[in-house]
Amino acid sequence: MRVVKLRLKCLLAEFAVDESGATAIEYGLIAAGIALAIIEIIYALGTNLVAKLQSLATALK
Repeated sequence: MRVVKLRLKCLLAEFAVDESGATAIEYGLIAAGIALAIIEIIYALGTNLVAKLQSLATALK
């Protein structure tokens, strides 16, 4: 029983020290931020582009 407790204690200590999960979360947050920035840029350009195409279509009529 004592060996099991000692082994469990070692596993919990290793888990507490392991930071690989935190790194994955950080990379996920960075990727989400970049994706949001790209979406905003595309949305802004798209709105501007639609307005320019509409004014061009009106001028051609």
